[in-house]
Amino acid sequence: MILGAMEIPSDFRYLNVFLRGKPQHRAQDPFLVRHPAMDSGRRAKIFSPFDALKGFSEAVAAKDVLYMPKPELSEADQEEIGRRLGILHALTRNGRLTRENRIPVTVTRFVPCADPDHAAFGYRGQCISIRGICTRVDGISGKCLVVDGTVIPFEEILSLEAEGLFGDERETDIL
Repeated sequence: MILGAMEIPSDFRYLNVFLRGKPQHRAQDPFLVRHPAMDSGRRAKIFSPFDALKGFSEAVAAKDVLYMPKPELSEADQEEIGRRLGILHALTRNGRLTRENRIPVTVTRFVPCADPDHAAFGYRGQCISIRGICTRVDGISGKCLVVDGTVIPFEEILSLEAEGLFGDERETDIL
């Protein structure tokens, strides 16, 4: 017997079941009440692949991140960043000044690799730019800059920009 493009052997054990086709249920059929028809979206979810090793795909993707050595800043660049941090500190030294001034800044920082299983751990990292409102410059105890809740240690800062605030021709990237 040939059915479509597939040949079914005559001694096929379930030929009669196959020929009956998909079962049809009445509206109040007890089987249909206990097992309502499932929409195709939910049905497809049943057969979708699952992540047997939780976090494995993220760990593999993390290995593809390119890390670079920390750029070394010249003495002049470090002094310029220190000068700019001093200006920001004066403009954000208390909550009232911070709320009044609301200084938008862009900070480029070097974030070291935090994955202990990566070859770059301890000596390489990424340069990341953060744009937001400077809320605090703590140069005495914490030696950090806070931008929209993100605490940035001074030693991670590679460049510090604030449009029109620092008033010199070096307003472009310090790197």
